[in-house]
Amino acid sequence: MNQKLKEKTLESLSSVLPVAGIVLALSIFLVPLDVGNMMIFLVSTVMLIVGMGMFQLGAETAMTPLGEGIGGELSKSKNIGIIIAISFVMGALITIAEPDLQVLSNQVPSVPNSVLIWTVAIGVGIFLTLAVMRIILKIDLSILLIILYIALLALSFFVPQDFLAVAFDSGGVTTGPMTVPFIMAMGLGLSSMRGDKDASSDSFGLVAISSIGPILAVMALGCFYAPQETSQSASEIASVGTMRDVMKVFAVELPHYAREVLVSLLPIMAVYVVFQLIRRKYQKRQQIRVAVGFIYTYIGLVLFLCGVNVGFAPIGTMIGGEIAGSSYKWIIIPIGIIMGYFIVRAEPAVQILNHQVQAVTSGTISGKAMNHCLSIGVGISIGLAVLRILTGLPIQWIIIPGYIVALIMSRFVPKIFVGIAFDSGGVASGPMTSTFLLPFCIGACGAVGGNMMTDAFGVVALVALTPLIAIQIMGLQYKFKLNKQMKITKPDNMIPEDSDAIVEFTEE
Repeated sequence: MNQKLKEKTLESLSSVLPVAGIVLALSIFLVPLDVGNMMIFLVSTVMLIVGMGMFQLGAETAMTPLGEGIGGELSKSKNIGIIIAISFVMGALITIAEPDLQVLSNQVPSVPNSVLIWTVAIGVGIFLTLAVMRIILKIDLSILLIILYIALLALSFFVPQDFLAVAFDSGGVTTGPMTVPFIMAMGLGLSSMRGDKDASSDSFGLVAISSIGPILAVMALGCFYAPQETSQSASEIASVGTMRDVMKVFAVELPHYAREVLVSLLPIMAVYVVFQLIRRKYQKRQQIRVAVGFIYTYIGLVLFLCGVNVGFAPIGTMIGGEIAGSSYKWIIIPIGIIMGYFIVRAEPAVQILNHQVQAVTSGTISGKAMNHCLSIGVGISIGLAVLRILTGLPIQWIIIPGYIVALIMSRFVPKIFVGIAFDSGGVASGPMTSTFLLPFCIGACGAVGGNMMTDAFGVVALVALTPLIAIQIMGLQYKFKLNKQMKITKPDNMIPEDSDAIVEFTEE
């Protein structure tokens, strides 16, 4: 376990250092930070690295086995009512436990936190049920996504414009570090009981479908609440003079996040206990591993959220405001692109997705290639988000064409890439996006005098969109190379029509 923790910590170190380096460079050349604030940021960075490493290990040893176990049991059940009930309850519980959703709900004071959280939870529960039924009934993911996104885009024309960006953002924040490991493992468990050629590709897509539910739910909620009542609430950096003051800041905040994460994890722990008592699925040794995994998950998330919220969010707001309020404000666009390129690597859920993709495809799709594609996509999305703040460009002008392109591409790329692409959009928009990039955009929006609801919000939605296109471009390139290789190794009349069988072909 200690060796695994060391590996995970080194992975998080390589992920966070580029982001910290960018912030340090900006503090030297563009936005000077005093020594106290810099110490808060550096301590936050250390907590981020250690917390992310512990979280990833915990998710691997606790959340993943639980998700696979529940998914496997659901695939054996012949009772549709039980499948629907369990899927809905798990979707709702796992969403209520999602820290990213707490961050977003605090940014939208025109809607009570509990109302927004429960609305999103119900949306995820319904659409996770739909995603599970798709796997069981073997419904084509591309066709289902096209139908759902057409309905979503059509509904967007009837939602108050000030609430539209928040609705799209809610789809991104619900697929964070708590939900992704469980939902993806649940998909693996569901598909593992099938022996057909589409089982591997069908294991992906649960995150993609689940993230549509909260968008539709919050769109409906927008018809009942007045978003113009929202007031901007920027994160403030604590005033410190000595290193003791820095430690006091974290000592005060740690208990708050300890309670918050405990409340988030308790329902999932309860589900594990009930599941084990009923099914007796895990042996004693595995029970100990899962219990230790929950401890690592708890400590890791406490450190991660404390570090992000105490240091990263306030610094993000300050840097965004200072750059956008300066005479060289247009430089914020390339800065945003660079931040987006590196910051997605710091998302814990992205690393989990990359490892599961590499395992399912037997190394055919490497984690390195996934990271590169996601980084390019998210870099472009942050650049577009900052451009919107400076120009007031409506989010529909980007979101609608973007989803249309992604849905058209889904009909031409191998099936496994469709599921991976739409899942990657959800996991790319995790805690680093909602707690650093969103405050960065809020700070920039405040500096230029923009509308926070229409201009600052939407960054999470754009982060969730561009990976859909980037990963599918990778799928088209792979399909082209695969067809070329098959023409070389086989006569033309022996080339199979189904080029979706990526794993099977490469393993032969």
